[in-house]
Parts: sequence; structure tokens; C-alpha cells
Amino acid sequence: MHVVFDNFGLFWLGFVSTLHLLTVSGVGALVLGTVMASLRVSPFGSFRAFSATYTEILRNTPLTLVFFFCVFVLPKLGVILDFQFSAIIALTAYTTPFVAEALRSGINGVPVGQAEAARSIGLRFDQVLTLIVLPQAVRMVIPPLINVLIALTKNTSVAGGFFVFELFSFG
Repeated sequence: MHVVFDNFGLFWLGFVSTLHLLTVSGVGALVLGTVMASLRVSPFGSFRAFSATYTEILRNTPLTLVFFFCVFVLPKLGVILDFQFSAIIALTAYTTPFVAEALRSGINGVPVGQAEAARSIGLRFDQVLTLIVLPQAVRMVIPPLINVLIALTKNTSVAGGFFVFELFSFG
């Protein structure tokens, strides 16, 4: 038990680092996931195609490969980042498609009549989405989004393998 108390400072530093990775990556993934979900239901085919391609490629790519790309390939391409920022980029890029799919399922769960009624009074697509559909969809997707954020919390441990001092690391 003395080992735990003697190293409490290291455990605390790792815990704070985990929370930092979770918070920054989670907020980034929620913002980008909302944008990707909006593009996925857009009336423009090119936006839908871009979002679908991004989502399908990154959802089917292992997280370690995303980390490998951010930590080792980007510096070879001339993009030099510190490891913490590389970890945030990797976690955000990996989690964004899962958030987007959860939000898209919520958007598709809103009755079509809601959007049709909004369009009938003259609202544009962006207004229909932000004022009518998304507020209703968010209520439906809170449980899946919590699951995605729990998975993100567990995924932060992969950052430890790529030199970010994290919860499981102790000196």
C-alpha cells in the first residue's frame, strides 16, 4: 500500500493527463462529429459523399494505425507536433465518425413530418437542421454518445504506447 501512496503524485499526473486527453478530444469529436453528421444528411451529394467516405475509412481503421500516422508519418511529411497534440489529433479523428454516426441515427429518428413542416414555412436546410431536427435528435442520442465517450476514455490508454504520460504510466 505504501507504493501507491509514495507514487500518488505520478498517479495524479497520469489521471490529469487522461482527463485532458478525454476532454479536448471529446469536445473536438463532438464538434467535428456534428459537422460530419450534418454533411451526411445534406442535400448536396458531394458533401454526403465526403462525409460517408471519411466516416467509413476512419471507422474501419484501427486506432493504433491512426496513432502511428499522427506520431510517425506526419513528422516525415514535415508536420512536427508534440506527442500530446498528436494524441489529441489521433483520438479526435478516430472518435469523430462514431459521434457522426450516432448523431445521424438520431437525425434519421426524427419524424420526417417535422422537417417537412419546417420547410413548408420557408426555413432553409440549415435552419431546419439546427432549429428543428438536431434539438430533437440530441435527446435520442445521449445514451449512444455516452458510450462513445466511454470508449474514448478507454482509448486514451493507447496514447501511453506512443509516449504520452497517461494514467497507466508510472515513471
